[in-house]
Amino acid sequence: MNAPFFKFGAFGDEMSLVVAFVIGIGFGWFLERAGFGSARKLTAQFYLKDLAVFRVMFTAVVTAMLGLFYFGWLGILDLSLVYISTTYLAPQALGGLLVGIGFVVGGYCPGTSMVGVATGKIDAVVNVLGIAFGVLVIGELWPAVVGFASSTNLGRLTLPEVLGLPHGLVVFLVALMALGGFWGAAALEKKFGGAGKEGA
Repeated sequence: MNAPFFKFGAFGDEMSLVVAFVIGIGFGWFLERAGFGSARKLTAQFYLKDLAVFRVMFTAVVTAMLGLFYFGWLGILDLSLVYISTTYLAPQALGGLLVGIGFVVGGYCPGTSMVGVATGKIDAVVNVLGIAFGVLVIGELWPAVVGFASSTNLGRLTLPEVLGLPHGLVVFLVALMALGGFWGAAALEKKFGGAGKEGA
């Protein structure tokens, strides 16, 4: 059987919701086991004391990238059927900036805040209520912001298309970037993590 399973009719719309729910529960469980249900652990990366979040997320990106590339190369996965979001450059850049600010201030991203709620953390509950309030505000202001939200539409973009390089070379370069990032993260933790422990 080839992938993506949903696109090839392995299951229907209703079962896809069940699959998404199970994957979501599993993802949340792994986040919690990694300690990512703690705002203290998550915000430590912004102070360069503990870059575990960076390493885990970059590892996940590289693992997914290698899986997609090699499964596509072997003919197990049809990459043309894998969904890629449309790029809206300006609104997505602003949205990323706002999420980053919210992450630093609140101590959680949307996913880890739900993990915190599941384990009964009050700060995570407050964070989720703030997210819900933000969604409500954007919903009410949607007629006024829809023009900006749909601006700078660049279509469906991938790194090989943007850089004009072969897929295999981009995969290799991203893997090298990950190795360099892990080395840099270890060096930063060695420099700043020790000072943080002494001050704790």
